[in-house]
Amino acid sequence: MSENMKPEDFRVAANKNSHVKKVIAVVSGKGGVGKSLTTSLLAVNANRDGKKVAIMDADITGPSIPTIFGLKESASGTDEEIFPVETFTGIKAISLNLLTDDPASPVVWRGPVISGLVKQFWSDVAYGDIDELYIDMPPGTGDVPLTVFQSLPIDGIVIVTSPQDLVSLIVEKAFRMAAMMNIPVIGLVENLSYMLCPHCGEKLYPFGKRGEQEAKRFGIPCFDSLPIDPKLAELCDQGKIEEYEGRYLDSITQAIHGLKK
Repeated sequence: MSENMKPEDFRVAANKNSHVKKVIAVVSGKGGVGKSLTTSLLAVNANRDGKKVAIMDADITGPSIPTIFGLKESASGTDEEIFPVETFTGIKAISLNLLTDDPASPVVWRGPVISGLVKQFWSDVAYGDIDELYIDMPPGTGDVPLTVFQSLPIDGIVIVTSPQDLVSLIVEKAFRMAAMMNIPVIGLVENLSYMLCPHCGEKLYPFGKRGEQEAKRFGIPCFDSLPIDPKLAELCDQGKIEEYEGRYLDSITQAIHGLKK
């Protein structure tokens, strides 16, 4: 990318009936690390804190948000705009799977078409008054992440990783792309970080501690972790993530609440 290319050169206007205060993108340098889970938990936390929340599912070829929240109905709309579907607790969501008759149908589209739909999720969807909009991004640094960073007013990103040998590369790719686009990194989430001993409750780290070291190495201000939790996975499969007990990712949730425009 040219150093003279600025994200605002490609900005897309929001829908006239959308008034979004903060836009947060949840990203990773690779797939399968838990971006959708992280996005969902952050949205649920914000909703519990009294914020008006929305989720944009920008992972067009692998949308997970409708499944995690148990959304069955289709999004409605008019000739001019689309209305997002509301979850059980009032979180507004938009996803390709909420616009199609058969969610199981594969999306065999070229990059420009997918990028165009993501832009429409911003320009054509009437979110209303929203304090925090979370974007569940596709993996990597390809067409859609570039489109989102260039076209939408992103206030910050949350990077998701897992404790494995590739963790440094995963974090560095996402961190460098954010730096190229002049977007601040709010925090780093390490998924599958630890497990709780069923007998004594001690935290066990089967893959070692890696994420916090990477956060320090890149100067990422906030670090949080998610455990290997079968109950959490079961709630996602059942579409009941809003029923999860406890408070995961609280430090990053509070960092987002306190983020200045």
